[in-house]
Amino acid sequence: MTVLLPAADAASACPIWCVTAEDWPALAETLAETLPGPAAAFARATGFKAKPGTHALLPDAAGGLAGVVAGLDPKGDPFATAKLADSLPEGSYRFAAPPPQPALAALAWRLSAYRFARYRDRPAPGARLVLPEGVDPAEIGRIADAVAAGRDLVNTPANDLGPAEIETASRSLAERSGAACAVVSGEALERDFPMIAAVGRASERAPRLIDLTWGDGAAPKVTLVGKGVAFDTGGLDIKPSAAMLLMKKDMAGAAAALAAAEMVMGAGLRVRLRVLIPTVENAISGSAFRPGDVLRSRKGLTVEIGNTDAEGRLILADALALADEESPDLVIDFATLTGAARVALGPDLPALFTEDDALASAMAEAGRAVNDPVWRMPLWAPYASLLDSKIADINHVSGGPFAGAVTAALFLRRFAPTAKAHAHLDLYGWNPSTKPGRPEGGEVQTARLVYELLKRRYG
Repeated sequence: MTVLLPAADAASACPIWCVTAEDWPALAETLAETLPGPAAAFARATGFKAKPGTHALLPDAAGGLAGVVAGLDPKGDPFATAKLADSLPEGSYRFAAPPPQPALAALAWRLSAYRFARYRDRPAPGARLVLPEGVDPAEIGRIADAVAAGRDLVNTPANDLGPAEIETASRSLAERSGAACAVVSGEALERDFPMIAAVGRASERAPRLIDLTWGDGAAPKVTLVGKGVAFDTGGLDIKPSAAMLLMKKDMAGAAAALAAAEMVMGAGLRVRLRVLIPTVENAISGSAFRPGDVLRSRKGLTVEIGNTDAEGRLILADALALADEESPDLVIDFATLTGAARVALGPDLPALFTEDDALASAMAEAGRAVNDPVWRMPLWAPYASLLDSKIADINHVSGGPFAGAVTAALFLRRFAPTAKAHAHLDLYGWNPSTKPGRPEGGEVQTARLVYELLKRRYG
């Protein structure tokens, strides 16, 4: 169902007044003069105080709907008014008094309508919003469609989404966008990307590296790398059953990279975009890689395996080594990488690691602007010694309880030393509960942030 309507439909749409508690008394007086008599009086009689997150339906004299007043916190969640998308009666609405960021409010309305309906019908809400004046419908559609496609990937269970299906989704995106898509698998993967091959070899569903390229080769080179672990058992260091329940989302980094790429290509940004998706299933069989094994990476570094449940950084390392070989202007990797980042920042706030202060500042600002936040964490160089190995160049885990997200980022840094700038995003990829614009389920965290960053730089 269409949930955003063109501005031409405004005349017939029911008005919504977004108002703060401070401004509500004055608006109530104004409404008493402009709306049918019962409207403002009804709001007062029901005790409406314009508290953030509350709303009141204003009746007309015939018992119909004359309008809606919605409580607003101007310093709160820019998506908050999208709560109305799920709570208002079916019909068309417009902002008579808009929230401070109408474009974000419209996007959130559209994002709130997302439903994962592959396995059962889940009707979208019937409340439709007229696009606020000055909001670009193409931009809203481009972002929302990319987010929905990414959410679908994360929400799809592993029995229907393995490495082959992630490849299919990548090829489909490339075909729609005029991009090239190459895939490395089999003997070539074992030879050129040995850690990706090692992590995925225990599964009947073969591992692969997806390599998508788009844009003018003379433009600034931007490479996005997304962790594509279709399901993570933990390998021989097997996870407890409770920890496996959401492991279909361990490819959310790949989904976020593809979503950001879809936005970038749809907008025609002036970049040479490359998207690398190492995709595997971390399964258990007689051919599974083991704790204590030493793997040779694409970069040539030997890596001692401290824990097979830390497989994501291994496949990312091989992909980052490939990215680094052409010294791109910017590399950003997306990964559901560590529980340590979630302990530190919770599910809603991805961790950002970079040595580039200007890049960190720009990413934080872009995240604030589009309500897709991150929080910078330290790449504390002395902790690199926690990755020392007695038999290989490096161990891929620290072997202790401290600074797990930091040491993971330090490990990845070893594989992209020549990129002009590199940012690592450690994200959760899931909304534990429904919030405005963010239904419970899979989420492509940081995809909109990265698109905004690239749009500001190369738009």
